This record gives sequence, C-alpha cells and structure tokens, in this order.
Amino acid sequence: MADTDEYVKYMTERFIHYVETPKEIRKQTRETAKTSQEPWLTKWFGVAPIGLALWWRSRIGREDKDKRD
Repeated sequence: MADTDEYVKYMTERFIHYVETPKEIRKQTRETAKTSQEPWLTKWFGVAPIGLALWWRSRIGREDKDKRD
C-alpha cells in the first residue's frame, strides 16, 4: 500500500512540474532529447557492433591492398 502512495505522490509531482514549466522550455527540452539520442544499434547491443564494423572494414581494406600488389 505504501508503494502505491509513493507512486501517486511521485506522479503528481512530475505532473505539477510539467504544467508549471513554460511551453517553450518543454519544446526545447524535447528537441534536445531527440538530437542527443544514441544510435539504436549501440543502444541495443553496446559497443560490440562498432568493433565488428571497424574490424570488417580494416579486413576488407587489407584484402584490396593485397590484390593491388
């Protein structure tokens, strides 16, 4: 029962904060949140896909260099 009361209090505080914040500031906050999102691949799988992509690019680059020589 106490958890429910705390949750209602928290949601009420968030709602009041939202209503009291000017519309321009809320809009600006949303815009900055949209631009600062990390790519979905990194968000879901961490840094591993980036490491694999870098390894794969370097591997392909070496094969192309070997073919030219």
